[in-house]
Amino acid sequence: MKFVTPEIKREITGKLKIYCERYESQNKAANTLKGVSSATVSQMLNGNWKLITEQMWRNVATQVGWKENPWYSGETSNLKELKQLYQAAMDKSMVLAITAEAGTGKTWTANEFCSETKSAFVLRCNEFWNKKTFLAELCNVLAIDCRGYNMIEMMQDIVWTLKTKNKPLLILDEADKLADAILYFFITIYNYLEDECGLILQATDYLEKRLKGGVNKNAKGFPEIWSRLGRKCIHLNGVNADDIRNICLANGMENEADIELVILDSESDFRRVKRKIQAITGKKAAVLN
Repeated sequence: MKFVTPEIKREITGKLKIYCERYESQNKAANTLKGVSSATVSQMLNGNWKLITEQMWRNVATQVGWKENPWYSGETSNLKELKQLYQAAMDKSMVLAITAEAGTGKTWTANEFCSETKSAFVLRCNEFWNKKTFLAELCNVLAIDCRGYNMIEMMQDIVWTLKTKNKPLLILDEADKLADAILYFFITIYNYLEDECGLILQATDYLEKRLKGGVNKNAKGFPEIWSRLGRKCIHLNGVNADDIRNICLANGMENEADIELVILDSESDFRRVKRKIQAITGKKAAVLN
């Protein structure tokens, strides 16, 4: 897209409003948006757009989930099961490990659930994080201004913030990417928040192999982590033909021959499904970038 039209600005502002409603205040919401000041958020929401650059609109759009051509997940079996597990973990302050093959919709579902649920938060993990980076990223997700904090202060504020929420849920997505030293933080968070916060580790099947391997070797922290997870991982089923058909229909594809082509080409991977639908329909799920 070459420039942000007034209509698109209204759409982005609508997404920003919904985003802000998840937090205790507009300022706290602004703290979670990288490169965006609270003054800019206020100007956008109040319709004072004259001095806001196109690049800033693009930045905000990307972070609040606005897309030029939105992508719809459809009512898939994994989406339903995941949302049920998330809700149960919230309601009962459960601690769970959920695993599934790559491309089965875990990250998409976690993001959608948390965008719709005020006290639910998702942190997408990365393998290059150190301990301080992990805590800083978690602070950002929780709208904690941790500038100048040491790690002890970050952890204290993370725990306090979650304790003050009504039935909070924290999802660590792609948790298998975390280094062992960072996974140990899971024990600390659990110990402080037991029966007060739902906690979920979510990843590919490699997470279970890694945890069981650590337990078998009696590696530091792994028996404790495995125990707190109830000594099991919940496995999601793979993508089936009905799931793919629902996604096709949700994204405007109605020709049965085209749908069958997507199913045959899918290799049970939602990412591949998305690319094939886009190739057939010409639809692009592009964001402002």
